[in-house]
Amino acid sequence: MSSQVASRVVESFYENSRVSSKEQKLSQREEEILEELSKGYTTKEIANRFSISANTVHTHLQHIYDKLHVRSRTEAVLKYLS
Repeated sequence: MSSQVASRVVESFYENSRVSSKEQKLSQREEEILEELSKGYTTKEIANRFSISANTVHTHLQHIYDKLHVRSRTEAVLKYLS
């Protein structure tokens, strides 16, 4: 493989990783919910603080888990804080 081809391959991987990281970016509300989770608040308490339903908080949590590739609140908070 020539150096020009290798360079293009590396650029392609770099571009794909940048797009992937943009797709995985947390929304402002998701970040706010994670912040509250890190303080130890429950789903119900977070819902009350933001005047939204517990189901809405649960939906945000599922999106957070998917984006961070985690399975629990603890994992999400640990990844958020690191």
